[in-house]
Amino acid sequence: MKRIFSNLLFKVFLGIVLGIVFGLFLPESVNRIFATFNAFFGQFLNFSIPLIIMGLIMPAISDLGRGAGKLLLLTAAIAYGSTLFSGFMTYFAAAGIFPTLLESHAANAASITETGKELLPYFSITIPPALDVMTALVFAFLIGLGLSYQEKSALGAVVKDFQVIIMQLIEKVIVPLLPLYILGIFAGMAFNGKVYSVLSVFVTIIGVIFALHILLLAIQYVIAGLLTKKNPIKLLATMLPAYFTALGTQSSAATIPVTLEQAIKNGVSKKIAGFVIPLCATIHLSGSIMKITACAMALMILQGIPFTFTLFAGFIFMLGIAMVAAPGVPGGAIMAAIGILQSMLGFNEEMQGLMIALYIAMDSFGTACNVTGDGAIALAVNKLTKQVGA
Repeated sequence: MKRIFSNLLFKVFLGIVLGIVFGLFLPESVNRIFATFNAFFGQFLNFSIPLIIMGLIMPAISDLGRGAGKLLLLTAAIAYGSTLFSGFMTYFAAAGIFPTLLESHAANAASITETGKELLPYFSITIPPALDVMTALVFAFLIGLGLSYQEKSALGAVVKDFQVIIMQLIEKVIVPLLPLYILGIFAGMAFNGKVYSVLSVFVTIIGVIFALHILLLAIQYVIAGLLTKKNPIKLLATMLPAYFTALGTQSSAATIPVTLEQAIKNGVSKKIAGFVIPLCATIHLSGSIMKITACAMALMILQGIPFTFTLFAGFIFMLGIAMVAAPGVPGGAIMAAIGILQSMLGFNEEMQGLMIALYIAMDSFGTACNVTGDGAIALAVNKLTKQVGA
């Protein structure tokens, strides 16, 4: 029972349920307390986003650059390519499905927005961020790349310490408060009548993404099967223990021992598996980018915000890089992505909160997709390194 109550997904689900109940049945004066908390937490989150980007991306890029050899470059290129493929596959699928599927929901949301009551906080505090998001991204890339060429650097030690602080900020402050933040968002939506439309969208999006992530795994293992001349169904079936372990742990890092064992059973050498699987647990996020891309598009359609392929192409390329830094904790990838959603797609605080709720609701399936795909990448790298004699 204690394990269930400590699970982030359960807390988010409880926050959604309580938010709906509070918004529907409690007086406006009580609901404004949650609106006040959300106003403050939203400001704090906006302040933290550039710091999170710098604290996670700088050490991630500097670590990738150290000792860069053919194996590292090959693995990173395949992992990034797989992540991009997932993002663009999701874009085209969602662009073809969501406009028709969500048309009625978008019309309802528009009519409700015009007539709904706005829940105002009692007071608000402005906390300006030290840097804007794009400045933080460019700064993090420059410092990370510079440190990758330094064997021993005092700045590198500072960056590592800063990474620890930022991960503590995420794990000890932001993630524990997210359920309360989501409670406030859903209380506000229930109060102004938008909650039914949003929940209907949630169910629709989750169903589409689940189907897409099964399709993605099938494509990954068909390609791996063609490269290795092995049965893709058997290869994928061998990786199922890793898939189900990830469903329970919600962490690519925690699933590494199982992923490693199953990859070796598929015929990957111990040397290649021992290098590729831990690395891909950090840099291969095909399931995560699928969730974020699909959810972002769905929310933009729901809010009546126009989007183009060019806009999402830039978003997907940037997201694939930014999420390399996602820590191995539930919800880590979405925290690394919030800044890009804000700066490139124009997401406001309510949309960011909905993205977080949607992402965490599917976190287990996204992580399972990530780690199972790691097995396909290990097979590909194992085959290609044999061919080139690496």
